[in-house]
Amino acid sequence: MMTSTVSMILVLLVMINIGWVDYDLQGFILEVIFDLMVTAGFTLAFLLYFLGRYREMHALQQSFERKLKAQNDMIKARITPHFLFNTINTLVSLIETNPARASQLLQHASALFRASFNGAREISFEEEIALCEHYLAIEYSRLSNKLYVQWQLPDEDVMYDMVITALTLQSILERMMLSVVEMTTEAIYIDITVIWHHHRVIITINIQLPKKTLMINHDLRQHMNFYVQAERLQTYFGQSAEIKSQVTNTQIVTVIDYPLQDVSL
Repeated sequence: MMTSTVSMILVLLVMINIGWVDYDLQGFILEVIFDLMVTAGFTLAFLLYFLGRYREMHALQQSFERKLKAQNDMIKARITPHFLFNTINTLVSLIETNPARASQLLQHASALFRASFNGAREISFEEEIALCEHYLAIEYSRLSNKLYVQWQLPDEDVMYDMVITALTLQSILERMMLSVVEMTTEAIYIDITVIWHHHRVIITINIQLPKKTLMINHDLRQHMNFYVQAERLQTYFGQSAEIKSQVTNTQIVTVIDYPLQDVSL
């Protein structure tokens, strides 16, 4: 557009010089200004259009990168490589020494791994407890009776109506426990309390830290980040769902809190 405007001006100047048109300076200036304004308007419109398209493409790229990161975090949240390798090593050692126990361990691992590849979904709370039990059974085999877990659950009638996103409790329990297992050879005590009250489910996981082992709380706090699990909860149960963790010199306490309407009320 700018090229055509300049060309038109040059043509008019030539025509004036050779006398083909009457010389009218005021009219000529007004026409040039008008043409420039039209050209500038079109140019601005095209710039705004391409700027909008650029912003859209940039937003799509950022969204795609976030989805890739979320998928990667989701895979990590399902089954940690460390736990997978430990399970395989335990199976290898049991195949020759205790085939029956190896068979049971393989069944637990199969059930847990199968659930991990089914994707994020809403399941009954009883199913989630079963997945936790599969995980703990594998860890019982590896820790040689140094793991003690105590559950405080609602009545069966109450728990029958409860739901949660798959592997939320299991993956949090796994992360908490592995962070402690790597730092001690002492017994590990875990208390898990589940309450459904005033339309909210509150799950408290308390792991007692070993007294004879030097624990670095800063490193532990870095490992107690459960934003992936929290995002899954928020997707299904709303933005008020949250997961908070607190590390002290004596314990790690993680609280899962999300809304769940009690249909019986």
